[in-house]
Parts: sequence; structure tokens; C-alpha cells
Amino acid sequence: MIERVENPGTEYYSPARKIGELLARELKNDPYFYFFSPDETTSNKFDQVFEVEKRAWGDLPIKTWDLPESPNGRIVEMLSENVLFSVMTGHLMNGEQAMMGSYEAFFPVVTSQLLQQMKFIKQSREVAWRKDMPAVNLLSTSTCWRQDHNGFTHQSPALISTLLDIPSNVVNCIFPVDDVSAEEAFNFMLDSRNVVNLTTFNKNDEPRYIDSYHAKYLFDNGGASIYQFASDENPDFVMTAVGDIVTHETLEAIKILHEDLPSIKIRFVGINALSYRAIGTTENKLSRKKFDELFTVDKPILANFHGYPKALESILEDYTEKRRVRVHGFNEEGSTTTPFEMLRRNMASRYDLAIDVAKVLKRDDLIEKYRNILLENHNHAVEYGEDLIK
Repeated sequence: MIERVENPGTEYYSPARKIGELLARELKNDPYFYFFSPDETTSNKFDQVFEVEKRAWGDLPIKTWDLPESPNGRIVEMLSENVLFSVMTGHLMNGEQAMMGSYEAFFPVVTSQLLQQMKFIKQSREVAWRKDMPAVNLLSTSTCWRQDHNGFTHQSPALISTLLDIPSNVVNCIFPVDDVSAEEAFNFMLDSRNVVNLTTFNKNDEPRYIDSYHAKYLFDNGGASIYQFASDENPDFVMTAVGDIVTHETLEAIKILHEDLPSIKIRFVGINALSYRAIGTTENKLSRKKFDELFTVDKPILANFHGYPKALESILEDYTEKRRVRVHGFNEEGSTTTPFEMLRRNMASRYDLAIDVAKVLKRDDLIEKYRNILLENHNHAVEYGEDLIK
């Protein structure tokens, strides 16, 4: 366990590789644990599982280039999300643990089945003789923000919006900010019962920001906390983010604003989980009182969200006045392009956030400066196929 992070944001690790390590641990230690994946285990950086367990393969011939395979393998790969989800839920209803990983854009394929499973979970809670069932745990990676070579067809956080929009108390949408919080999210998923957990994270290397105690604190205290290393006392603005890449952009925006506006005071609040009409998980929602402590009662709130902005807007509007809140996120603008260009196209980059602050302060000079920087980066990405900003 990591106890302390020196110089947050300076070391880079892959949340997906950490999840792969933990999946391998479960496959090794629990003989009934299964992992389901629609032929994307290696692509999603979960391939450490093959070091401890074989892939299910039946009696078909095994070639020299094949991964370790066996009729009894507990890594089940099939290019049918529907079949995999059905088999997994049957296994869960038998009381045994399992998880399923997929590209974010393809998880919506199982939406109808997932909604039916949610209905089953809701009603089974009301039946005394039903035993608790392990959570339906979905590991969503290869996300909309990092599809450098696949393009627009592979960019869709739609399942997040769908699950958050359903009036229920059986869904947690979890967004670990780095590899450390990904481990805590994994442990939370394993401990969960009678819920659906959709956990979304990036497979590329991302900055490490928080330690294991902070990551656990988020789950135990309503899913939100102040990042002290990036926050000032008595803030003029509150900035917040939900998701790993958008957190990085928001923290970079704070650095830019402090350089250009040395007297400005900003607080950063990190959010790691959302549920129906709430920040936090189904069992530990953020209270209105705690929200006011974190976000103040009257300062402007600038948010950056992994998914569609409206999903987060509707939650924040249950906590505070709509006029205080401006949410950035994925606006269904995509292409086969560079990572920063994806952020620019969707107005979710660090400079788009900085422009919001400059508008409130009526600093037309900074608005023009930031827009010119965005244009310069766009032109560079188009011409050279790479970002100026990393």
C-alpha cells in the first residue's frame, strides 16, 4: 500500500495495468473467480491475468502463437458482450465473484440486459430468502478521451449517462483518478453486494495524485474531497473534476491561472463516484451540508466531467443553484486525432476552463491569449499529428 505521494502529478502509472495486476491476484487466490472480456484483455492492459490463469478454449486446436488456453480456463473471451454478460450474471447469482472488462464505447451493447439485471437486484432486495449477490462489476477502459487510432466510432461514454439517469439506488459510477485510487476502487467493487459498479479509467500512463488513505477517504466520505496541494484558503472559484484525464486538465488549468492571475484563489475538489442524483456511492452519498463545506455556498463552480456534461449538471443542480455551475465534458465531438485535440474539440481542455474564469473576471486579454494558444495547438496537431501540449 502506498502511504504518501511526494510531488503529486509528477510520476506516471497506468490505472489499467494496476487493475490487471489485481485481477491476476483474484484469479490466483479465488478458484471461482472469472474474468470476462470481449477479446480485448491485452488491448485494455489487463494481460497480467494470463500469467496466472488460462483462457477458456474448449477442445479446439491450440496453435503455438495462442495465449495459454484450457477447457477449464477462467478468462473468458468472446466477441459478444451480450453472451459474456449473461454468463457472468449467472455466475454472480450463484454467489461467486466475477468481473467484465471492455472498451467504454462497447459497453452500451449490454444496456438492455443491464437494466433488467438492475430490476432483478432491486426486487431481490425485498425478498427475505434471497442471499446477497456479488456486485455486477464492469471495468470500462479504452475511453472516449484516448482513442488516438480508433477514432469517433470508439468514443462514447453513453452508458454512464444511462445509468445515472435511472431512478434507482443500485448503481455506482466510479472514476478513479490514478492507479492508487484504481486499487481502492477495485477493492470497493469486490466488497460490494446487490449493486452495479461501472468503473471508468484510462489505460495509458496517468499522473499519480493521491495516496491510498485519501483514496479510501473518498469512498467513506461521500465521494468528494479537497486536494490540499492544489487549493487555496477562502477561494474565489471552486474547480472540480470527475475522471482521470479531466482531473489532470483541471489541475493544469489551476497552474495556468495562478501564473496569469497571481492573486486569484482557487479550490480543487476531486470527485471519485456518482450515483442517482448524488455525488458519492449508493451507500455513502455526499450530504448537502458537506457539499457546502467543500464547494462553498456562493462561489462559481467550474466542473470538468469524463462523460456528457448534462449528466453531471443534473446532479450538481440538486446541490446548489444552477447559475453557479458551468460543466465541461464530452460533447460528441471526435475523430482520429491527438489527445489534447480531443479535449480542445470538446471544450474540456485546461485553456477552456481558464477561459471560463477569465470571462467571469472580464479579462478579455486572457481570453484572447488562451484562444490563440488553443488555435496554435489545433494547427500543430493537424499539420504534424501530435500535440504541442502533453
